[in-house]
Amino acid sequence: MSKRDYYEVLGVDRGTDDKEIKKAYRRVAMKYHPDRNPDDPDADAKFKEATEAYDVLMNREKRAAYDQFGHAGVDPSMGGGAGGFGGGNFSDIFGDVFGDIFGGGGRGRGGPQRGSDLRYTLDISLEDAVRGTTVEIRVPTLAGCDECDGSGARKGSSPVTCNTCGGMGQVRMQQGLFAVQQTCPACRGRGKTISDPCRSCHGQGRVEKTKTLSVKVPPGVDTGDRIRLSGEGEAGPDGGPAGDLFVQMSVRQHPIFERDGKNLYCEVPITFVDAALGGELEVPTLDGRVKLKIPAETQTGKLFRLRGKGVKPVRGGSVGDLLCRAVVETPVNLSKKQKELLKEFQDSLGQGGGSQSPRQSSWFEGVKNFFEDMKP
Repeated sequence: MSKRDYYEVLGVDRGTDDKEIKKAYRRVAMKYHPDRNPDDPDADAKFKEATEAYDVLMNREKRAAYDQFGHAGVDPSMGGGAGGFGGGNFSDIFGDVFGDIFGGGGRGRGGPQRGSDLRYTLDISLEDAVRGTTVEIRVPTLAGCDECDGSGARKGSSPVTCNTCGGMGQVRMQQGLFAVQQTCPACRGRGKTISDPCRSCHGQGRVEKTKTLSVKVPPGVDTGDRIRLSGEGEAGPDGGPAGDLFVQMSVRQHPIFERDGKNLYCEVPITFVDAALGGELEVPTLDGRVKLKIPAETQTGKLFRLRGKGVKPVRGGSVGDLLCRAVVETPVNLSKKQKELLKEFQDSLGQGGGSQSPRQSSWFEGVKNFFEDMKP
C-alpha cells in the first residue's frame, strides 16, 4: 500500500515553515489521538501517519531528502539514506507538541504547579448592586504552610530530587515507536521527595484555612458579573503560585423594583377615582421619592418613565430609567352606601357604558361579530 504525501497528511503546503508544520501536527494529533478516539479503529493508524510525517518534515536533512526523492529518500526499506521514522527526535515530538495536550511534558517540569481557582457567590441587595459597596467575605481555601514555607519539609530540612525520575515528575516507558510518559510512582509527579515531612502540613506544603477578604463591589453590577481577586485562590503545591478567586454576584429579589439591564420597573397601584379623574402621588426611587402626575382616564398597564432614575451600567454608558406601570385598584370592603352610590353611578352611564367605556364597548362589539360569523 502506497504512503500518502506527508504534506497532504498534515494539510500544509511544501513551502510551509516549521512553526506552521508544528501547529498543523498538533491539530491532527489532537483529532486522531487513540486516547480521544477509543471507538475508532482507524484513529491509531492516522495518528501514527501524522507523527511520521511530522518527524520527517521537522528534520532539515530528512525534509530535504523527502522533497528530492519522496518516500524513498527517508525510508530505509526503500533504499533511502536519510534515515526513517522512529529516529532519536521522536521523544522531542512527544514532549514539545503532545505533552501539554495529554499531560506529557517530555522536556521536564515547567516549574511549580499553579493552585486552583476558587469561586465565591456573593448575595447583595439591589441597592448595593446599583450604588456599589465594600463587603468582607470568609473563604475556605488551601493556603501555603507557614511552618515550612510551602516546601512540605520540616524546618531545617528541604525536599530532595527524586532518584526515580531525576526531578522530572514523570518516567518514560518505550513501547515500540512510542515513548509513553507516566507520573512517577515514587514522588507522585512532584519531582522531589521529602524524608522529614513538616508536622503542620504533613508534607503537603498546604493547610486548610479560612481567609477573610475585603471585596470592593463597583456600582452597577448585576447577577452573573464576576470580580477577580488575583492570587486569592488556592496556594499551588510545592510552593507554587496561588490561583485566583472569582467573586460572582447574585442580586437578591427586591420587594418593589425589578431590574432589566440598566432600567428598573415597578408597579404603582392607583385608586379608581385617581385613574378616572387624574391626580398626583409619590413613588419611590433608589434615590428617594418623586411626585408622579396621573392623567385623567389612566388605564391599567400605562407606563410612566422617570428618566435617569435607573442604573448606571458597570461597564459605562448612560443611566437607565425607572418605568412605573399603573395598576388601577378595584375598591373592596364597600359599605352599603358606597355600593348604592356606585350603582347609581353605573346607571348614569347607561347600558354598556357607552363612550365612557370604549374598550368594553369595542369588546362587546367584537363578541357580537364573532357569534354572527358562526351562524350557518
